[in-house]
Amino acid sequence: MKSIWFFDDVNLFKVLCPHKFKAYKSNHDFDAYKKKDYIYFEEDSASKVYLIENGKVKIGYYNEDGEEVVKAILTRGELFGEKAILGESKRDEFAQSVDNSTSICPIGVNTMHDLMRNNQTFSFKVYKFIGFKFKKLERRLQLLLFKDTKTRLLEFLHELCSDYGYDCEKTGDKVIHHPYTQKDIASLIGTSRPTLNILLNELKEDKIIEFSRKEIRIYKKTG
Repeated sequence: MKSIWFFDDVNLFKVLCPHKFKAYKSNHDFDAYKKKDYIYFEEDSASKVYLIENGKVKIGYYNEDGEEVVKAILTRGELFGEKAILGESKRDEFAQSVDNSTSICPIGVNTMHDLMRNNQTFSFKVYKFIGFKFKKLERRLQLLLFKDTKTRLLEFLHELCSDYGYDCEKTGDKVIHHPYTQKDIASLIGTSRPTLNILLNELKEDKIIEFSRKEIRIYKKTG
């Protein structure tokens, strides 16, 4: 199964950025954001879609109690704000930079529609991405609603392994080099950072994993 947490089938930046299309290159710029800067807020007008050239972006909303709910944390090559392509007029989520060196490629909806009309392959990749993202969100909601926190963590580690993992030649362990902080992971699986830390340490004590800031090792099962 493809990752349910982020779109990794293709680096969209390589195929969607207007810099790749000669007619749009001359009047197209990148926008820079610092950590905690907002790209857009809930209720903002939805007139653009965005591609991440560098850094990380958090997508989320605030519930009725004013608590932040994180829907996704996206990295280089990923698209967001894509519901504007389908006719969304106002945002129902916020987008916020979580890095100090985030660089974003903004694309006007009209430009996107022009590109999609003129390039069938481009159009197919965009719709494929949107469809996949909806499936991913549906799957994630099922996990949050019907699975306990430990199960959500284990499934997330499995997905990380699929997307960032490799086999250690010496031990056969799965080694994962990933871009997420513990706060990111806690947000994505719908738990608190202290609870996540407890669960990670339980898995460590059970000799299932070993972890550091940017690496997780899943021990090879024996016996």
